[in-house]
Amino acid sequence: MPPVAKAPTFAVISGAQVHRVLADRHQEVVRLIETAYRVHGAGDTVNPPSYFLRFPDRPASRIIALPASIGGGIGVDGLKWISSFPENVAAGLPRASAVLILNDPRTGYPLACLESSIISAARTAASAALAAETLTRARGDRPRRVGFFGTGLIARYIHQYLAGTGWEFDEIGVHDLSAEHAAGFAGHLERSGAGGRVTVHGSAEDLVRGSDLVVFATVAGTPHVTDPGWFGHHPLVLHVSLRDLAPEVILSGANFVDDVEHCLKADTSPHLAERLSGGREFIDGTLYDVLTGAVGVPAGRPVFFSPFGLGVLDLAVGKHVYDRLLDSGELAVEEDFFHELRRYG
Repeated sequence: MPPVAKAPTFAVISGAQVHRVLADRHQEVVRLIETAYRVHGAGDTVNPPSYFLRFPDRPASRIIALPASIGGGIGVDGLKWISSFPENVAAGLPRASAVLILNDPRTGYPLACLESSIISAARTAASAALAAETLTRARGDRPRRVGFFGTGLIARYIHQYLAGTGWEFDEIGVHDLSAEHAAGFAGHLERSGAGGRVTVHGSAEDLVRGSDLVVFATVAGTPHVTDPGWFGHHPLVLHVSLRDLAPEVILSGANFVDDVEHCLKADTSPHLAERLSGGREFIDGTLYDVLTGAVGVPAGRPVFFSPFGLGVLDLAVGKHVYDRLLDSGELAVEEDFFHELRRYG
């Protein structure tokens, strides 16, 4: 007789619990994201294409499903389900909301549902901080002026993760299409003791030209930065929002992505650059390639990092949160969530 499997349980993990586990653990989360990238680069993941649910009557909104599986000692399957409804902002709600489902790789049963807007923001910010550290080290310089184009939750988290991993800046530039949002983010930076002079730039060009490290964290659906000349001082660009830069800008620099197949689709800026150039030769490598020393990073060109955002990163952070709550006895388990467990009743 095969052994009787333990009855599966299901946990619900709130955003407050996620925040408690991850708060002020910037170095730890960045190293966790690095591990996930290395596992993915070594081929021990399954990360199929994301699936976009779009609405004819709400063209600015979407919900995205990111199924994934990660091995490498992390060992979990799952699904991130994240919505982007830009009109929420005017109503006083965050643009994005998300949940993450973790599945047991042995049985397929769901283990937990986690509030995931914090996980998504943390993994995005940790990925950006890891890229800044890795690409800067490989290039041999250290930016002293950072500029944030877009001033929402993701920008705030990226600044937190840069500061939490040892970055210091002489100048912090801010630009947003909304003057109110730009002023709000600048005020947040000043209140948080960010260090360095905080400047709100009235134009995108001033921000880019005045920054050695540029962070794009917008909700742009199509390219709006079209002049390669803005990048003539060869900054490092964290192109987190993926659709800000015209293909001519992308083709003017060295390009690194998190995953080539994922990034070159869905009308991202690199996807448009592939169409314009007729090939993928403009992609210099992945972040994994730089981490492992397989490729170098040029100093005499602008450097663009365009991460599509892999579901395996969410799984790695979500499993970390789950394990910490399980170990501490704080996991809120629904013991009878699965009702029909007997084949014949």
